[in-house]
Amino acid sequence: MVRQQRTIKKKFAFKGMGLHTGRDVTTVFLPAKPNTGIIFRRVDKDPVVDIPATADFIHRSGTKRNTTLSSGDTVIHTVEHILAAASGLQVDNLIIEIDADEPPEPKDGSCESLVEEFGKAGFENQGIPAPYFKIGSPIIYRKDDVEIIALPHDGFRISFTIEYDNPHIGTQFLSIEINPDVFAKEIAPARTFALMSDVDMLKSEGLIKGGSLENAVVVDENGIMNKEPLRFSDEFVRHKILDIIGDLTLAGAPLQGHIIAVKSGHNYNLEFVAMLAEERAKRAKTALVPGENFWDINAIQEIMPHRYPFLLVDRIIQLEDKKRVVGIKNVTINEPFFIGHFPGHPIMPAVLIIEAMAQVGGILLLSSVENPHKYLVYFVSIDNAKFRKPVIPGDQIRFELEMKALKRKFCKMRGVAYVDGAIVAEADLSSTIVLR
Repeated sequence: MVRQQRTIKKKFAFKGMGLHTGRDVTTVFLPAKPNTGIIFRRVDKDPVVDIPATADFIHRSGTKRNTTLSSGDTVIHTVEHILAAASGLQVDNLIIEIDADEPPEPKDGSCESLVEEFGKAGFENQGIPAPYFKIGSPIIYRKDDVEIIALPHDGFRISFTIEYDNPHIGTQFLSIEINPDVFAKEIAPARTFALMSDVDMLKSEGLIKGGSLENAVVVDENGIMNKEPLRFSDEFVRHKILDIIGDLTLAGAPLQGHIIAVKSGHNYNLEFVAMLAEERAKRAKTALVPGENFWDINAIQEIMPHRYPFLLVDRIIQLEDKKRVVGIKNVTINEPFFIGHFPGHPIMPAVLIIEAMAQVGGILLLSSVENPHKYLVYFVSIDNAKFRKPVIPGDQIRFELEMKALKRKFCKMRGVAYVDGAIVAEADLSSTIVLR
């Protein structure tokens, strides 16, 4: 899996009442720079306090009924629905200003209205690869009668089982591949729920002061107490999937893997997230970690189908979504074409310079689509090609391409190749993408 990091195009406000505190609260969602992550900002504090949404800031003594973060003495409760919306919509970088210790609960207890606000604000790709945490081997958590397992998978799938004694909930199971469209349609509308016996207990503990039959599904021995019927026959397990998506955000990076959860809740989810974060930290110490601001060869191979001896791009150092891209090709004497072009006088073939230029442009085109590994880039035309200087072993070619026209899956780009600041080649390229 590979995609660009993204944020929102413009800020928006979301107002309401905290589920547990019952206080009126305003949150303001702001675009953030690449590699920022998601940060809650308590603007009611002087000075303001930032609380990053990572495992390091999980508040361990928080209630089992929600997810709480803290920094020093400053806490913020019930962040799971906001995190689920951001993560489910693949928003990587976000500042969330809040003027209280608990964000507003959406009026119906689901994420649907929040997802709509995100959609109105729009999304902006940021030209830098999202730092996926790829599950390479099983990670297993077991406690009490709860089990959570992370397995390798080419995507992000969640399989969840719930089991309640109440016959109106009973046992439910759902396995679903998560992407922004699926999240918005199949998970976000699922409302939070509670047993009536739990409601009485939570009220006695001073919680759910903002709770009502309007923002939660409440079930007693006779069935659902709400006037509105269930939105899905398995709405209860869908909301559990929503919750765990929010909690998994705290692992610090989008997950590539299959999460299997049985009878879990927030407290168990967060202990599992701590395991994931620890595993991710271990890998970072032993692996070659790519730079934060470029696409390395591993990311390039996730996008491009080319392989030796025909992958002619080593690094993408700049990428403006659907606008501009800059890539690097390091030319060495070990290139296989130098065997015959020419013996004793090695020169990189002009046609391969154009091919490398086109591959850089192909990354710009493919990085803007979902599941780029499912597509190929085809040349349509090459115009106005000119070759100014020969390229020889030891040179580093810098390709700069600008998008001149983009209509659906067809584009025109202007490409220029430089070595040591001097132009060595240029061309106008037209191409299209097709399914493999």
